Amino acid sequence: MDKQIYIIGSGFSALSASCYLAKEGYKVTVLEKNDTLGGRARQYKKDGFTFDLGPSWYWMPDIFERFFADFGKKPSDYYTLDKLDPGYEVYFGENDSLKISENLEEIYKTFEEVEKGSSKHLKTFLDSAKSNYETAILDLVYRPGISPLELVTTTTIARVSQFFSTVRKQVRKNITNNKLIQILEFPVLFLGAKPSNTPAFYNFMNYADFGLGTWHPRGGMYKVIEGMVTLATSLGVKFEVNANVEKILVDDHKNVSGLLVNGKEIKTDIVLSGADYHHTETLLDQNLRQYSENYWSKKTFAPSSLLFYVGFDKKIENASHHTLFFDTDFDAHAEEIYDNPKWPTAPLFYANFTSMTDKTSAPEGKEAGFFLIPLAPGIEDTEELREQYFHKIIDRFEKLTNQKIKNNVIFKRSFCVKDFKEEYNSYKGNAYGMANTLLQTAFLRPKIKSSKVNNLYFTGQLTVPGPGVPPALISGKIASELITKN
Repeated sequence: MDKQIYIIGSGFSALSASCYLAKEGYKVTVLEKNDTLGGRARQYKKDGFTFDLGPSWYWMPDIFERFFADFGKKPSDYYTLDKLDPGYEVYFGENDSLKISENLEEIYKTFEEVEKGSSKHLKTFLDSAKSNYETAILDLVYRPGISPLELVTTTTIARVSQFFSTVRKQVRKNITNNKLIQILEFPVLFLGAKPSNTPAFYNFMNYADFGLGTWHPRGGMYKVIEGMVTLATSLGVKFEVNANVEKILVDDHKNVSGLLVNGKEIKTDIVLSGADYHHTETLLDQNLRQYSENYWSKKTFAPSSLLFYVGFDKKIENASHHTLFFDTDFDAHAEEIYDNPKWPTAPLFYANFTSMTDKTSAPEGKEAGFFLIPLAPGIEDTEELREQYFHKIIDRFEKLTNQKIKNNVIFKRSFCVKDFKEEYNSYKGNAYGMANTLLQTAFLRPKIKSSKVNNLYFTGQLTVPGPGVPPALISGKIASELITKN
């Protein structure tokens, strides 16, 4: 068998798969359409400021440890991690915020101060979350999503009710304070769906939050990409940037025969795509696509985002490295993402100031600011709307944190629906893939192995296990194991 394989895209899942496949003896070449590696996790530098263009939260450190351990390495061989304290801060109103400590006992105290008796319920909730985390991460999420039977174990049978209840119901069963409810419901947003549509089993995200903590790779999330590229290169993986795949070539027997890259034909027997799943299928003739446009249109996608990368000429006060602004109606914003897609009336938003804890990300005395507004995918995207929403959130930021910063902006760059489409070929410009709702979990997600083209495989946030950086690492491993097995 020819052990040459080409991988489309260079995001976390593609890099993960490249390492595992190279370790198995494949000659691996990664093709990246942009001029730098990393997919959505690329980096932006300007005037001494450094920004992660995409993922900014480092959760589930054990997944990263497990990935590098598979190659006899440790994360510390490639980058330095700092545990954030507070892990993050949440604003609910003017001068009204809660900081989530890196220490679990301190979190219990915070909850008890806000709502008497809530710490007891939080402990019970986190016991369940930890147990679910161990079940999911040690077992279920590493399964390839081929059969419903993958979900049937003695552990999951005992927890079957959690697949038919929701995170929202579980959180609100014993805790009534709205601030605490929002803090407990927020982590499932990383799964790309509303708490009311996310199975209660996914409360393991709360253990990832409170139990394992929030970390920061010194130098930014791109340090993880650089580490993975270094590992992959040491294993023999080759990388090509500015390599745009225009078509997947298939022979008369429905076997992959090659790729058309920048107008040039490349022969290969195996292709793994870490690019957008929907886009990858458009590289095939219509009769070779597994999923119709109608199929995709009916799926629940995770949000898109309006992002701003901002350089400030002074230090920001009254905020933390990760700061969430929940001063408006969560349900109303969620409805404008999922149920009635439009630009949000009063959006929740997130701000990230890495330079508060990482001096490498901004010149001395200055601050690097990353702002994110979750949006419905596929909506209109214009420069005028972007500017309008920048002023909306900065005005609120100033009021809530009691400071003036608008006149201290040195520069800003925006990134939105149109950019996700153009730079990542993202379906409807989504930012995080397909939501992990009950009917879009495990074997109900798009398959890793094509059912219509031999030796064509997929990895990433539209297939198993789902959205997020740790799941992307796992997806790469699952896809590589399926390829090796077949």
